[in-house]
Amino acid sequence: MAPLLTARIQLLLLQAMGFLIGLVGQAARAFGGPKFDSMTTRPVTEPLLLLSGVQLAKLIRQRKVKCIDVIQAYINRIMDVNPLINGIVKYRFEEAKKEAHAVDTKLAEKQEDDATLEKKWPFLGVPLTVKEAFQLQGMPNSSGLVNRRNTISQTDATVVALLKEAGAIPLGITNCSELCMWYESSNKIYGRSNNPYDLRHIVGGSSGGEGCTLAAACSVIGVGSDIGGSIRMPAFFNGIFGHKPSPGVVSNNGQFPVARGAQELFQCTGPMCRYAEDLTPMLRVMAGPGIQKLKLDEKVHLKDLKFYWMEHDGGSILMSKVDQDLILAQKKVVAHLESMVGASVQHVKLKQMKYSFQIWVTMMSAKGHDGKEPVKFVDLLSDHGKPISPLWELIKWCLGRSTHTIPAIGLALLEEKLKYNSEKYKRFKAMEESLHKELVEMLGDDGVFLYPSHPTVAPQHHVPLTRPFNFAYTGIFNALGLPVTQCPLGLNDKGLPLGIQVVAGPFNDHLTLAVAQYLEKSFGGWVCPGKF
Repeated sequence: MAPLLTARIQLLLLQAMGFLIGLVGQAARAFGGPKFDSMTTRPVTEPLLLLSGVQLAKLIRQRKVKCIDVIQAYINRIMDVNPLINGIVKYRFEEAKKEAHAVDTKLAEKQEDDATLEKKWPFLGVPLTVKEAFQLQGMPNSSGLVNRRNTISQTDATVVALLKEAGAIPLGITNCSELCMWYESSNKIYGRSNNPYDLRHIVGGSSGGEGCTLAAACSVIGVGSDIGGSIRMPAFFNGIFGHKPSPGVVSNNGQFPVARGAQELFQCTGPMCRYAEDLTPMLRVMAGPGIQKLKLDEKVHLKDLKFYWMEHDGGSILMSKVDQDLILAQKKVVAHLESMVGASVQHVKLKQMKYSFQIWVTMMSAKGHDGKEPVKFVDLLSDHGKPISPLWELIKWCLGRSTHTIPAIGLALLEEKLKYNSEKYKRFKAMEESLHKELVEMLGDDGVFLYPSHPTVAPQHHVPLTRPFNFAYTGIFNALGLPVTQCPLGLNDKGLPLGIQVVAGPFNDHLTLAVAQYLEKSFGGWVCPGKF
């Protein structure tokens, strides 16, 4: 049998297995899932919860609002809403209140002007949440892996330390998928997170707990990481903003799992937030010395930019068709840019986008520049160094005895099958290089590319098991090493978030961030859950 046909059969078998597992999961949800009085979270009534991080920091610095009042308002909101969404999995409320009192004391003692304080502490007193995969001193750092449930961080990840130095106050850590390798945030330690717009729907992964926490107004800024869309999918499904920076700009130090091989080049740490105006100042802080690689001080005039758009990947058999309401939302953006901005917007067909999944797999399995192989997923699942048998774990899962989730077991079972032989590797590596060259030349330093965030709006729980490859709509840009900002575009007629990815050439993050701010003003940005 031809190698390409064999691979296609294997992938179709994987989809079939996922479909069957998904049916089991949906049946479990129907007959034994949690019951809620309402399918959405409660609307926000406290005005302090409706301000951006930049606005909150300014009010606190100017002593118009006490930091402790801001922190307490968020604690109250979390206690009210988090039992529904299960976004924050460990609180640090007492520490946060002490830090808030320290901010108020500091401001009472010092009479420095607002400009001086802003330069020192741009996020002074601003509530922050952090994906559990990152080290936050005194907090768990398991990445949803049961054999790491007692691992407590003794220090802060680099980005967490930088945000704390900028004045941000962490309220807690947020849920993720097991080992951050699936796009539904559920694991055997913390359970499952729920979408604040409809609790029956997923929050995305792996930064899904962060996405739903921000969307539910339980936090205002957050930290996520992204190797295949783990910032952008949760941001899209939960109607907030998320930015995957250019590679090498923001430090990945202090998170688990640790990327190795070529994965080091494509894993990105970045900001997640409700308001677009927080993206750039967050990136400035999180990048630290890496900020020198970017051009965030350059003024962007949208009418001078070249815009390109593509409504789907070209028709891969592995991916779902793009929802019509997402295509319509994208066309509205195109029409708006043409009529209101006077921008040039060109429809393009990039043929190799059709092979996004294959390109992503190829790049993620490659050796690094240092010759190191990527860490095997099955090795990460091992129990304190003791190897596991994926097949045995599957049997245990069927009996309700496994400590691993079915997506993790499935990936461990198929890990070797998803690796390509040298001939296929060369083929898809050549595709990646060709597509990268085509996009970089097309975008230059003054172009942006509009592309769907995902083929569908947030699916119901367990449905991703029947659509395991849909993440490739975001994953392709990790493989290509391009900066991307995920932007919300309101809600569809069922009350679920719409959105779009804005892509630029390498180190042109300032372009996507500028477009994000414009789209927020034009299309409304984040919509408070519970008001639909």
